[in-house]
Amino acid sequence: MEGQKRGEDTTRIREIDLPLGLGISGPAKRKPARPLSPSSMTSAAVAIALAVSAGAIALRDRGIRMPEAAVVSVPVQTAAATTEPAKAPRPSLSDDPAGGPAIIRVNPGAATADGPTIIRNTPGMPRDVRVAHLPDQALIETSPVGLLPQRAADGRRPFDAYARPWSCARGARIALVIGGLGVSQTGTQEAIEKLPPEITLALASGGNSLPRWMQAARQSGHEIVMQVPLEPFDYPAVDPGRATLTVDAPASETVENLQWVLARTTNYVGVMNYMGARFLGEAKPVETMMAELGKRGLAFVDDGSTARNEAQPLAEVNRVPFASSDMQIDAVRERGAILAKLDELERMAQANGSAVGTGSAFDVTVDTVSAWVADAQRRGIEVVPITAVANDPERR
Repeated sequence: MEGQKRGEDTTRIREIDLPLGLGISGPAKRKPARPLSPSSMTSAAVAIALAVSAGAIALRDRGIRMPEAAVVSVPVQTAAATTEPAKAPRPSLSDDPAGGPAIIRVNPGAATADGPTIIRNTPGMPRDVRVAHLPDQALIETSPVGLLPQRAADGRRPFDAYARPWSCARGARIALVIGGLGVSQTGTQEAIEKLPPEITLALASGGNSLPRWMQAARQSGHEIVMQVPLEPFDYPAVDPGRATLTVDAPASETVENLQWVLARTTNYVGVMNYMGARFLGEAKPVETMMAELGKRGLAFVDDGSTARNEAQPLAEVNRVPFASSDMQIDAVRERGAILAKLDELERMAQANGSAVGTGSAFDVTVDTVSAWVADAQRRGIEVVPITAVANDPERR
């Protein structure tokens, strides 16, 4: 008996050591599969239906999301190749005269009519900053002094085309214009890089490399105005610079000097005075200036430096959008003093709906304004471009 029991234990141990499914005498027989009950089949069908529905919903949701890409690349027929010498790739732009979207041709081939294009936002939409430095050809007049801004045949103005969009929401709005760009190369670069894009930048007509700084500013999202030198008291002992518009000059000379300033670069919405306490107090020369600005679809920004001023009523008569600064924020170049002025602007905007401040591209101004804008926005203040607060006689 003991021997028999020992043999059975040995057999049992050997069976454990064998691979799964094999017995001593060979492969084990599989048990027949149990048939699914009706309740099990119903549960499986429900599970499959739920899975299919979930997949369909996921695909549907993915399909209705707005696409993130703002541009579409498609082949189109481009105009005949130009004979311009080879340069770095540069987009070209044309607008549909019927008011449709603009087509930006990116580096069209010199020997082929086909090339990739980018369809720009339709009118009324923000302009792509990657091509914001390219002038609208319909808004340019070629002249002996250079490219001058002009109204398009369909009535569009540089004031409209180069304006930075804003929310159009109700609430306190502050526009800040920082001028003097182009005078200091380092200071100009830092101002463009540090200042938030909501800040309007003013290019000094006597500055250097203005087309370069215009392009950098526009590609950073800034709106631009040109500073035009106007006669101050004690001129010429106090000299604003080349092509100063003076009180005693004939109208033809005033227009000639103004056009020299306007041709310094492109893609700006208007001009802002540089000095000009005497000039702005005389109706006749101001009328000549405003007539030219109105003809070309440009705004005038008064820096607020002189109280006796004929600019606003004559801007109205000549269809010139007009904005006036409430205060200069950096008359004292110290951070605390600048912050105090900005706080005063904020109180003014909360009381009146909007306020305008001007300053210069000093290091302390740029740094203080850059930090202040972020804090103001958290308090519900909207910092807007100067076009957002300008009084426009053509839009009422």
